[in-house]
Amino acid sequence: MAFELPKLPYAYNALEPAISKHTLEFHHDKHHAAYVNNLNNLIIGTEFENLDLVDIILKTKGGIFNNAAQVWNHTFYFDQFGKNKIEKLSGPLLIAIHASFGSFEEFKEKFSVAAKTLFGAGWIWLVKKPNGSLDIIQTTNAENPLTERLTPILTCDVWEHAYYLDYQNKRPDYVGYFWSIIDWEVISNRY
Repeated sequence: MAFELPKLPYAYNALEPAISKHTLEFHHDKHHAAYVNNLNNLIIGTEFENLDLVDIILKTKGGIFNNAAQVWNHTFYFDQFGKNKIEKLSGPLLIAIHASFGSFEEFKEKFSVAAKTLFGAGWIWLVKKPNGSLDIIQTTNAENPLTERLTPILTCDVWEHAYYLDYQNKRPDYVGYFWSIIDWEVISNRY
């Protein structure tokens, strides 16, 4: 099965000023598209050719894994933002955040610190563990929580291509703006 680059669920300028149209076009249309194209080329004629994306991630290593995971990670990342977003979290996820981190503010601070301090390139995740509790984890390169049987809920892409055109080397500024574009309805539905 050939994978396709998913369309963004909002206009390219919908996330400004947090993420510029220029960055979104570059990040989605170039980087994300390259992972999709690379994956399609790598799986032709292999046992993975007809698997879904999650099965490929769980059953591979190396180049196929890296591209499949980056397709999944980027799709998950882009889908959590929106122009007509619900800006405030409520309900069961908020209760779980309070239970796991003490308060929403403490969760946000811990997540932000993890995003600001990850060395090199990778992802920061809010995940649900099998026991139902929440955790914040850092993964490097293409790694993601699926391989650890964790349920991803929220992610922040801290590869430089996600923010460098807008923020240069100021990752903390990008992380600060990140919170302003999250659609909490999408995040709540993932929980």
